[in-house]
Order: sequence, then structure tokens, then C-alpha cells
Amino acid sequence: MSLLPFDRFRRLCGRGAIKVSFAVGFALQASGIAMAGTSLDPQIAAARVETVVEGLEHPWAMAFLPEDEGILITERPGRLRVWRDGRLHPPVSGLPEVYAGGQGGLLDVALSPDFHKNRQVFLAYAEQGNGGAAGTAVGVGVLSADFKALENFRVIFRQEPKLSSGQHFGCRLTFDEDGHLFIALGENNQRPTAQDLDKLQGKLVRLNPDGSVPKDNPFVNQPGVRPEIWSYGHRNPQGAAINPWTGKLWVHEHGPRGGDEINIPEAGKNYGWPLATYGRNYSGFAIPEAQGESAAGTEQPHYVWLKSPAISGMAFYNHDRFPAWRNNVFVGALKDRQLIRLELAGDDIVREERLLGDLGERIRDVRAGPDGYLYALTDSSKGSLLRVSPSP
Repeated sequence: MSLLPFDRFRRLCGRGAIKVSFAVGFALQASGIAMAGTSLDPQIAAARVETVVEGLEHPWAMAFLPEDEGILITERPGRLRVWRDGRLHPPVSGLPEVYAGGQGGLLDVALSPDFHKNRQVFLAYAEQGNGGAAGTAVGVGVLSADFKALENFRVIFRQEPKLSSGQHFGCRLTFDEDGHLFIALGENNQRPTAQDLDKLQGKLVRLNPDGSVPKDNPFVNQPGVRPEIWSYGHRNPQGAAINPWTGKLWVHEHGPRGGDEINIPEAGKNYGWPLATYGRNYSGFAIPEAQGESAAGTEQPHYVWLKSPAISGMAFYNHDRFPAWRNNVFVGALKDRQLIRLELAGDDIVREERLLGDLGERIRDVRAGPDGYLYALTDSSKGSLLRVSPSP
């Protein structure tokens, strides 16, 4: 976890980016407690935007098919669409029943690392249990050769127990370079469960593609602990991506009122929620379980927004088409209705820029396309897929 250098801390305080006093900052540094990299003053920039697809109902995620075969797009009410040959095709058949209440529905989509061999498509979605409460599930099916059906769909993971009444499902799916599947899960708006290792709320889990548990997961063979868990203490993650230059997984999550954060989760570590947070309840009162912005045994965020943009979707840019965007990571913003560009120096975030603010659209997902353009989904009942490039 990165430690904020003292001179940078002082400069940030001068710009009002950190809401703590000079004395507190000095005390934290002296005590050896790692401080979070806090949000920089964002710069506003223009971008060129082209509309690729219109008429999507609350699109949530996308995945690019290989060899220019098109783009898979999830719609939260429960539909998987294919954009190919310049048009949006009817919904793919063979999907599971989804719970589309509140924030639930059909969420993320990811292709198997061996898609060129097996045509497997992984879906994350909200699923209702017998008692009425819901949780996140992940399943996999085979995309038919004509792109019209997801065949032989089967569930490989269920969040247990089911506790959601419609909130905080997460969820993002990401494969690492070794083929392990990471699933970022919300805590179902049941705060203490993020710290309960016998539950799967507020966890990042790591599985093999068939749903089995890797033998080197950090909690394997520990009594009373779910072996699927990679890290814990997460609130509601809605962005995850592998850093192409380091191979490490980056995950971001919604804070409450303030405290949206990016983490680089390590095996077995506790990322704090709800014991440590930079946010407050939406009522303005403190989170009841919170001990402050830090707590013993927990990790500080790699980067934190003191005022929440409501972040969703994440994409690293590693293409030659737009050199100025290389070594950047892009994040969507729902509340701030912008696309956030973060410049990197190694793992450090050194500059923040805001794009697409003039559109006034909630940005739900962002991905880097194989053609070198960025693609973003706008979250509304009349959502769109946008192609984004730097302003000339």
C-alpha cells in the first residue's frame, strides 16, 4: 500500500484536498500508519464522442468479442445484447432468471481467457432466494456460433447467505494472467458482514474458472472461514481490472457519503469497511462501526475521493493509438456524470482529469477497445454505447 510522502501531503493540504490538519498528518506519518493517496484537484478536459448504439435499457457492462465479431452488452433488467455488423441484435436466449429489483439485475460480463477455444461467457447477476432476499451469482454458458444463444448455462458461484433487499451486489468479474477468476462482491448494505469471514458479503473472491477454489487461496483449510475469499472489508465494488504493466488486480468501490476508493487487493488482507472509512452515512452521521479513517489491522486505500463521484467501471489504457493516454486508468462516475482519467507514475496516481461532463450522463462502464478507442456505457432507461477519443 502506497505511503503518501510528507511533502506531497503538505502540498495537498494547501490545495484543500485533504480534510485533516497538518498536525494530524504529521502524527500519522510519525506513527508509521500508511496514509491513503487522496484525490487530486481534477482538471476539466474535452473529448471527442461518437454514439455507437442507442436505445439500451440501463446497460451495465460490456465485453469485446475477438476478431471484430462485436460487443456483448448487459442490460440490467436481464438481457444480453450483441452489437455486431453495425447493428444491435435481439436479446441472446438461454440466460438465467435475474432479480432486477433495486440495484440488482444482470450485471457484469466477461469472456473466458480461452474464448477462442471454448466460447464461454461468464455473467454476474442478482439472484433471489427462497426467503425473498437476494445475492450475487455467477454462471457460465457457451455462446452459440450464430451469437443468438447462451447454451448450457450453469451457476458456478453463489454469494451466501443471501441478505440483500435490493442494494450493494457489486459486481465485477476479472481474470488474472494465470486464469483465476476474481469476483468483487458488495456487502448487500449489511455493513458488519464485510468483516465476517464465514460470509461472502463485502469480499473479493478468487476461483478457478469451473468454480472450484484454488489451493493457494489465503483462507483455505481455515475452520469457519470461506475458502473462496481473497480479501475482505469491501463495501460495494463496481470496478475491477488487471494492471497490464504489473499484472496486479485493481478494484474500486463506492464509499457511503464520501470515501470512494481504489485498492490493489492483496491476499488475506482487510480493506477496512466498515471499521475504517473516509465517508459518513447519507444522513450525515458517522458510520456506527467506524473507528475513524484508519483502524488497526486494516489497509488504507491506494487512492480515495473525499467527495464521492460514485465510481463504476475501470479500464487501463495500453494502446498506441492515443499516446497521451498510455499509462492511464479510466473510471466512470455515476453521480458526477463524468469519465475520470487518472495518470499513473508506476502505481502512483499523479493527475486526475474529468471528461464528458458536458453530456450529463451517468457513466456505468468503461472499457478499452481493441481498436484503441475508449468505450463507455451511459446508465439510463435510454442508455448508449459511446466511443471516446481525445479532443483534436
